[in-house]
This record gives sequence, C-alpha cells and structure tokens, in this order.
Amino acid sequence: MAWRFALVIDSVASGSGRGDFSDTFTVVDPAGPVLSLGELSAQRGDGVFESLGVVDGHAQEVGPHLDRLAHSARLCDLPAPNVDQWRAAIARVAVEAGPGESVIKLILSRGVEDGPSPTAWVTLGDAPDNARSRTEGVRVATLDRGYALDTPSRAPWLLLGAKTLSYAVNMAAIREAKRRGADDAVFVTTDGFVLEAPTASVLLRFGDRFVTPAPAAGILHGTTQLSLFALLERRGFRTAYETVPVQDLVRADAAWLLSSVRLAAPIAAVDGEVRPVDRVFTDELNAYLLSPRE
Repeated sequence: MAWRFALVIDSVASGSGRGDFSDTFTVVDPAGPVLSLGELSAQRGDGVFESLGVVDGHAQEVGPHLDRLAHSARLCDLPAPNVDQWRAAIARVAVEAGPGESVIKLILSRGVEDGPSPTAWVTLGDAPDNARSRTEGVRVATLDRGYALDTPSRAPWLLLGAKTLSYAVNMAAIREAKRRGADDAVFVTTDGFVLEAPTASVLLRFGDRFVTPAPAAGILHGTTQLSLFALLERRGFRTAYETVPVQDLVRADAAWLLSSVRLAAPIAAVDGEVRPVDRVFTDELNAYLLSPRE
C-alpha cells in the first residue's frame, strides 16, 4: 500500500476539555524517517490500530472505529485515547483523500521504552482494488487457531479481542491459505467453531436470518458487521451473534467476509468446496457500505 499522507499526534489526555487540537498534529513525510529506534511498536508490536475506509474523502464509521480503538487500548493497558483529538486528526487527514477509495490507519503505540508518553500517528493510503473480491468472491481455507472456544475467558492476557499491531500470525495464516490454493483464511477453534478471518469478520445467511460468531469467543467486534446488522434489521431480516460450528460455513445459504476496506466479499469456496455467490444481494450490501456512514 502506498502511503500518501501522514501526521504524528502529540497525545492529549482523555477528557482534557480542549476544543482545538490543531497544534498537536505534525505533518510528516510518510516515506521518511519518523520513529525512534526504541519505538516499541516496531520492537514488540506493542500497540493497537484501526483501519478506516474512506470514500470520496468521507471517512467511514469514525465513531465505531474510535470506540474499538479505545477498547483495544484498555485491553492492552494503554492510556485512553482522547476521542475528540483522534476525531480531529481523522478529519484533517481525510481532507487529503480526494475522490475514490482510500484507507486511513490509526496507530497508538506504547512509545519508547520508559518514555513519557505513547506514540500516535495517522496515515492515509490508496485502497487496493477490491472489485474482483466483491463480485467473484474469495476462496477460504479453514485454519486451526490453536485454542478452544472458552480460552478467551480463561486467558484474557492473550488479548484475543484487541486489534493489536502484532499481526505476524494473521499474515502467516493468509500465506498458508494461499499455499492451499485459497485467497484467505478463516480461523476455527480446536473444538470446531468459526472465529474470524485474519483481517475480516464472518457473516452467514440462513434464509432470512444472518449470523456472525459471538465476540465473546475472543474475536474483534467488526465495525462493518455492526453497520450491516443495522441495515439488515431495518430491512426486516433477523440477526444474531451465535456459536457457529465450522460445518455452517458450508451449510449456510451464503457467506461473506466483512472488513472496512474490502467491504463485503462473498465466500466462493471453503477448503475447495464451491459455495454459491449471491451477486445481486452482495452488490446491494456493497452499495450501502460505499455510501457515507458515520
């Protein structure tokens, strides 16, 4: 991904009561040296992040993304982000986006070891071309994540519900899926339940009912999934968070991977077994996801 714009945030404490944050933003060269060699985001992946889709200069779902950033920060014992400051930073960066689809990334790191404050920055880049994934769909391979469904409640220090910078395992899973002839992966528990994809939520359709795995299983609560549930409910469909057996990936009438940038990508095959793709309904979902959403 080519980064086109970036700024560093001089973090202000949450609840400070400030109204203007412009003097806390420093525009930097996205291709130049910015971080210290002691930065823990680079040394240990010790930080959290969010990726927001931007459509024609409009940053999508800012509120839900900031809520999840704050949630991840709490889980990682990071200082609470000043939501108003981050919202102002997003607005400043979105001005640079222009027409078409872009990506804004928010990063909150623990900073330099024993340093006085966290490190925070925001970047803007071009979104990848997701047209083929949205129309033809994606082939997925199911991969064992190595823990049982109840592990998150027994081991909260694993940070399974936080969107951390430690994404090496997620990227390794995608590479393994590609070695198996798929485009992406879907993580499953050792006891046979669906979790999420490395960078997306899973949505299943059974008639007029739409289901996603419950966040209590230690997965990210997807902002795109939340937005689609609201749409589906307005259209009269039923929605639910459930414990989803892996067999349901094949049993479902249709299934999608949902994320802020790729949006709704229908699952076209599971472990080599071809699945039906509802292109008309998928087009409707993506038309909504490409419309301005707060």
